[in-house]
Amino acid sequence: MATARQRLIVKAVTDLVPRAPFLDAEAIRAAARARHMRGLRPEAAVWLATIAHIRHQHTDYDALMDEGYERDAARFFVVEDTNGVLDAWGAARRLDPEVDEPSAEDAQGYGADEVTDGDDEETDED
Repeated sequence: MATARQRLIVKAVTDLVPRAPFLDAEAIRAAARARHMRGLRPEAAVWLATIAHIRHQHTDYDALMDEGYERDAARFFVVEDTNGVLDAWGAARRLDPEVDEPSAEDAQGYGADEVTDGDDEETDED
C-alpha cells in the first residue's frame, strides 16, 4: 500500500508532466521519493527530480560536465533543451535561465517551508 506522500508524488508527476513517457515518469517518481528529498513538499521534490532527470537523460549536460564546464555553465547551455522536453511532456512550467534553480543536492536538508517550486520568490523567515 502506498503512503500518502507516495500518492502525492504520483499526482504531482501526473500534474507536472502529463505526457512524460512511462519509464521517465517512473524514474522521476523514484528520485522524488529519495531520502534527501523527504524534507521537501512532494511538488518541490518532483520538480527537482524532473529537472535533474531531463538534464542527465535528455540533454548534453553530462558531456559538458565531462568536458570541464562548471555546473552553472553546463546548466545554462542545456536550459533550452530542458524546456523543449518539458514542453513535449506537456509541462505548464519551464526553467527560467535568469533564475538560479536549486538542484536536488542543493535542496538536501531544506524544510518544506524553505524551498519554493523554483519561483523567484523570497521565503518568509522572519
